[in-house]
Amino acid sequence: MVKSTAENLSPTRVKLNVEVPFEEVKPSLDKAYKDIANQVQIPGFRKGKIPARLIEQRFGREAVVDQAVNEGLNTWFSAAISEAELTPISRPEVDVTATPDSENAEGPVVFTAEFDVRPTIELPDYKGLKVTVEPAKATEEDEQKALDALRSRFGSLKDVDRPAAQDDFVTMNLTASVDGEQVDQAEGLSYQVGAGTMLEGIDEALDGLSAGEDATFESTLNGGEHDGKTAVVKLELTAVKERELPEADDEFAQLASEFDTIDELKEDLKKQAAEDAVNRQGVEARDKVLAELAKLVEVPVPDGVITEQVEQHFSAGGHAAGDDHDTPEHRAELEANTREAFANEVILDEVAEAEEVTVDQGELIEYIIATSSEYGMDPNQFAMMLDQGGQIPMIMGEVRRRKALAKVLEFAEVTDTDGKAVDLKAFVTPGGQEALDAEAEGADPAEAEEKPAKKAAAKKPAAKKAPAKKKAEEKADDAEASEQA
Repeated sequence: MVKSTAENLSPTRVKLNVEVPFEEVKPSLDKAYKDIANQVQIPGFRKGKIPARLIEQRFGREAVVDQAVNEGLNTWFSAAISEAELTPISRPEVDVTATPDSENAEGPVVFTAEFDVRPTIELPDYKGLKVTVEPAKATEEDEQKALDALRSRFGSLKDVDRPAAQDDFVTMNLTASVDGEQVDQAEGLSYQVGAGTMLEGIDEALDGLSAGEDATFESTLNGGEHDGKTAVVKLELTAVKERELPEADDEFAQLASEFDTIDELKEDLKKQAAEDAVNRQGVEARDKVLAELAKLVEVPVPDGVITEQVEQHFSAGGHAAGDDHDTPEHRAELEANTREAFANEVILDEVAEAEEVTVDQGELIEYIIATSSEYGMDPNQFAMMLDQGGQIPMIMGEVRRRKALAKVLEFAEVTDTDGKAVDLKAFVTPGGQEALDAEAEGADPAEAEEKPAKKAAAKKPAAKKAPAKKKAEEKADDAEASEQA
């Protein structure tokens, strides 16, 4: 049986001393002899039938022991952390200090492993936290934005004979060169000025440029063999288009919704704006309550884990060290956000334990369906991808923490700046939590930066007349397709 003793190096760092007796090592040694026998050829012996003593003479027993140890370490380490009831949250740093050798052929394997673990904290009193939020009021501007957003869905693009401006749609050709050598070229690219989804510097180059004109600018390439290099990019503008919005009249109301008049549609959008204001207030309350809770307890954060997550963020995003995205300021901000997220996870896990929070299958499925839509994936395919990647336990932990935070919010005393008590009952139920989760995502700052912010799904008025709904959807699809033309 594997023997282990744990030594706490810090609140988040453990050193595990492990001794594996020879009887536990022998199966790995036997396997190593067999594997080597199957890999080599020695005259006079069939492959796989080479005696152990001959393998030792030819390759040395030390090589066999090394192979056995390398293959057995994971198993022995797993047994050791299970015995010590430890859960590593970082890759262990292993140092093998003793193996069976010529002086002690049946000696044990001895090694140490250092790794980070989640800290234990003393949970403070999280009931009755007091926060103040803005009143849940929707303005006329909010209502107009909702109407304009709906009109935009049914808008069409038309060519204009003027310089490109913010929010215009353009068609262009790009050629990128590094050190005078062309490295990439693309024609007929569509882009909305100011979207920030293309090369850095392209919005400045497009500003004031008309169809038929060109401009040159420098930009850092992302991805490919020239990732991180500065390129000279030539831009040829071939078309400038602006979105033409339909008139907000009765005909539009019938096309875009279940309503017969624009006044009815505006009244519905007014209700939606009011609901959105309530959602924003709930999100503000949730975030402030969590911030107040975090002030009450000091959570030790393992530096190694934070560094690893920050590096993963930059490498996953295709950013090279030293490029314009990877700056000391950006790293410091990302590290601070990651530390805060880690501490919040630890605190909410403790709340979940105290409140005996559980996650049922329905809640898990609900979360997976909501998250899959943000990635534009089929829920079944998304669930299968999570399962194959071993991510289901992580997802369950996230749902459990959200429910724990809802509990803290349930116990909180929330008032608005007008001194009015805020009723958050709608947000401390599973359904209410969906609204909060859709409105703002704060679980993983490192990932949040790389994907569009999560927003509450707009409540599109249900079509009362099936033909009108079908026509509206077709026209909206046509408008979206024309933006890509």
